[in-house]
Parts: sequence; structure tokens; C-alpha cells
Amino acid sequence: MLYLIDYLPQLLIVAGVVTLVIEVAILGFSTFIFSFVGLALLATGLAMSLGWLDINVKSALWSVLVLTLGFAVVLWKPLKQWQNKPVSQQTASDFAQLSFVLEQPVDKDSEQVFYAYSGVQWKLKSEQSLSKGQRVKVVKTQVGVMWIEAQSD
Repeated sequence: MLYLIDYLPQLLIVAGVVTLVIEVAILGFSTFIFSFVGLALLATGLAMSLGWLDINVKSALWSVLVLTLGFAVVLWKPLKQWQNKPVSQQTASDFAQLSFVLEQPVDKDSEQVFYAYSGVQWKLKSEQSLSKGQRVKVVKTQVGVMWIEAQSD
């Protein structure tokens, strides 16, 4: 046991790094508790290495407890907002190459304009007004909806 206490700062730093690696690599940063404990273990080990804290188990336990609570209070809200930020990325689909000639006029509010493609009746919508006979291309798709725009030749 004395052997472990002689290397307590290093053990705390290693335990902190391992805890953070588990949080990020295995849990995918989904639970913040391991992050707070890992940061507290790292900070406590560093403080002991620099001589700011006495090297004993009692100091280590209290320091890890207080720092874990401190990190939780300070970092919970920013990390939660960062985690819940929606990711919006446009993905190219097979429909991106599709172009055709309109049989009816289409605009943003069109509800009764459809296009049959691949056995599905797709509702057509557009951010701009498009007239009958105009060549259009698909720019994005949603469930049952093709968003189109005028094709520039």
C-alpha cells in the first residue's frame, strides 16, 4: 500500500486519462460524469505533483470530490448545449441528378402537384414559382417530397 501512496500523483493522472479515454472513445461523450471525474483526477494529480496538495489519500479523495462537483457545476450547461446542437448537413442523394419537365406549375405552397418516379408519387415543392413546361432538377428530398428548382442549361 505504501508503494501506491508513493506514486499517488502519477496514479491519479493515469486514472484521469484512462477515465477520459473511456468517456470519449467508448461512451462517445454521452455521459458527462466520467468527464468530470477524469478532469478532477487529472487536476488533483497535477496539484499533488506541483506540491499544491499534500500527497495522501484523504487529500486526494476530498480534492477529487470537490473538483468533480466544481467541474459539473461549471461545465454541465455548456456541454449539454454543445451535445444537443443539431447537425445539419446536406447529403447528396441519387435524386440530385434527376431532371424533368414540369407538367403543372409549382411553388412553395403547392400541395397537389406530383411526379411519379421509381414507383412513388412524389409531391413537388419549390422555393420559387416554376411554370408548366419548365425543365427542373431535384435539389433535395424529404419523406415523399421532392424540392426542385429551375435547371440552368
